[in-house]
Amino acid sequence: MSHTIRYQKKWTFLLVAVLPLVILCLFTLNISLGSVSIPFDQLFSAIFMGETEKSSWLHIIWQFRLPKACTAILVGAGLSISGLQMQTLFRNPLAGPYVLGISSGASLGVALVVLASHSVGFFFQGLGPGSWLIVLASSTGSFLVLLAVVALSVKIKDSVSLLIIGLMFGSVTGAVVSVLQFFSEAKQLQLYLVWTFGSLGGLDWSELLILTLVLLVGLSITLFLIKPLNTLLLSENYAQSMGVNIKKTRLLIVVSTSLLAGSITAFCGPIAFVGLAVPHLTRLLFNTSDHKILVPAVTLSGIIVMLLCDIVSQLPGSQYVLPINAITSLIGAPVVIWLILSKGGIQTSFGR
Repeated sequence: MSHTIRYQKKWTFLLVAVLPLVILCLFTLNISLGSVSIPFDQLFSAIFMGETEKSSWLHIIWQFRLPKACTAILVGAGLSISGLQMQTLFRNPLAGPYVLGISSGASLGVALVVLASHSVGFFFQGLGPGSWLIVLASSTGSFLVLLAVVALSVKIKDSVSLLIIGLMFGSVTGAVVSVLQFFSEAKQLQLYLVWTFGSLGGLDWSELLILTLVLLVGLSITLFLIKPLNTLLLSENYAQSMGVNIKKTRLLIVVSTSLLAGSITAFCGPIAFVGLAVPHLTRLLFNTSDHKILVPAVTLSGIIVMLLCDIVSQLPGSQYVLPINAITSLIGAPVVIWLILSKGGIQTSFGR
């Protein structure tokens, strides 16, 4: 009993005090960095008073740095929660939105709009990261692929086979995209390539608002799924014996994950590592598989990881900004490997 109380105090302290404080510090550091040097006092004056010594500083902070930092928060939270749900649904630590084909489906949807539209004789005006047509295409593609994977999961009980099927979806969509690229012109190829790099800095406040609303819907669904997610960790048969409607729960997980990962991929491009690794990092940190703890903890941890990766991608002191996709993998993969080796594996904290 005392052991449980001690862990509950630790979890509460981390969730209420430590992680939010880390997020606040990283958020402040994030908006303070950039190719233009802005004094700290002017930074806070711009945020809280709406004025600075130079009008250009106010424009940079409100139109570029703050939207970029807020985007990092949304992306970190959304991708981390979507990865947590996928790993729980399939009871497999390798599962994630990109492993099972969400990114591949989104890429195919975007390729059909950006590349195939020009190949058949017309090209939509105003295409670019965050445009509504790309958002719709990406979300539709990711939802259809994930829906197909879940439908197959009803017949296939072996998780390894299911992961292989997800990878095959990725291979097929990748092949179609390659064919479309072969018949496309340089302008369309460049636009598509930039989208695949991933970016946190392409959204304005109106697009950020829409992304926030979509993610809130997805996260709200997740909150209603906490109890079913806990029971699914044991088995679907156990969950059903506890009164969980498996088909309804699976569908809600599909909808939630599609809204989270699909909309983020649409607005920001495919961002690797976060959805797969952050849930594992959180399980190792909190040493629990209870989703009442994991859902808020994974959300906060994902925000921290994305803010940190965004800070590194800005190359402090330089005018260059690296693709966020490269940074998330370069930083995250070694950290996960080190944690797994130091903890002796992740199965003990994965509900098995």
